[in-house]
Amino acid sequence: MPYAHITGWGVAIPENILTNAEIAQMVDTNDEWIRSRTGIEERRIAATDESTASLAAQAAFDALEVANLSPADVDLIIVSTSSPEHIFPATAALVQDQIGATKAGAFDLSAACTGFIYALNMGAQAVRSGSIKNALIIGAETLSRLTNWEDRNTCILFGDGAGAFVLQASEKPGGVLSAVMRADGSGGDLLSVPAGGSKLPTSEQTLHEKLHFIQMNGREVFRFATRVMAQATREVVKMSGFELDEIDWVIPHQANRRIIEKAASNLKLPLEKFIINVERFGNTSTASIPMATAEALGKAQIKPGDKIVFVGFGAGLTWGALSVEWTGPLAEPEAPLVWPYRFEKLYSIYARFRSAALRVIRTIEGFVWGRKG
Repeated sequence: MPYAHITGWGVAIPENILTNAEIAQMVDTNDEWIRSRTGIEERRIAATDESTASLAAQAAFDALEVANLSPADVDLIIVSTSSPEHIFPATAALVQDQIGATKAGAFDLSAACTGFIYALNMGAQAVRSGSIKNALIIGAETLSRLTNWEDRNTCILFGDGAGAFVLQASEKPGGVLSAVMRADGSGGDLLSVPAGGSKLPTSEQTLHEKLHFIQMNGREVFRFATRVMAQATREVVKMSGFELDEIDWVIPHQANRRIIEKAASNLKLPLEKFIINVERFGNTSTASIPMATAEALGKAQIKPGDKIVFVGFGAGLTWGALSVEWTGPLAEPEAPLVWPYRFEKLYSIYARFRSAALRVIRTIEGFVWGRKG
């Protein structure tokens, strides 16, 4: 049975920065209040020409370059997101088209902020089963478009961004080792976007009541998160056959610094073992774990052989953890596959032309088959 290794990683971070001071001009709050309760100092906001799919595609290109893998070699794309482009089609299918992953299957996974852990586990299981060799696992969000900028309890928290991992099959031991996925739908009302689905379709009333924005019971979510973060970490470490003190890094969902500090205390682990960057990006939901991981790799904090736990929680309620023995990229081929990435804009233009050509072909096929009918 092959192992599923994380061999590439990439991020897409919007340039627009929204500081606490700027939020204080919008709602009744201030920088000290936000920092003391969340640890957040600033967050990134997607530009009008950016979307969940475009950020996901950019992160995917970066991850493929690190893995030295062509988009044509990708077998599966999973996009975990709480802010998809549409109810359907899947954002993952749009990413597949944008990057030119010609033979990849693609679907979205909805498990809120825990989604990246769920998606990474699903991708790893597919690799380990032997059904696929290469997968792109992406967490991407434009939560600013689901944020009520008049609600001081939620607008201080969320930001935009994307992170991607490449999973590849290898006979070399390591990679994804074990995972825990849990849910408790009885707490679904604690964190939600109530309207826009089949229960509350868009109407004048839902728009007036601002039911298309994020709503949260912060106190209850905090209590839930501090409990399940430690619980899931202990469970996944035990499943991996390790002791807790053997773990080199814990990379948690970046929701709130106080939650992370409480989880570290509950686990009796030093905070120095936790990768934290919530102060600069806020809560980017499904994107937060891959974004934090990529930043830690850029600082050379993570090294081959390190034992890592990813852990998160989110709406649903959902929570989970995943353990990894880090290896990094597989051996590079003699001729690096750099052409799609050094000329990323040119490659994106090619992908658009390919997409347009496929539309023309479908039109012709429809005409021909229509006549035969």
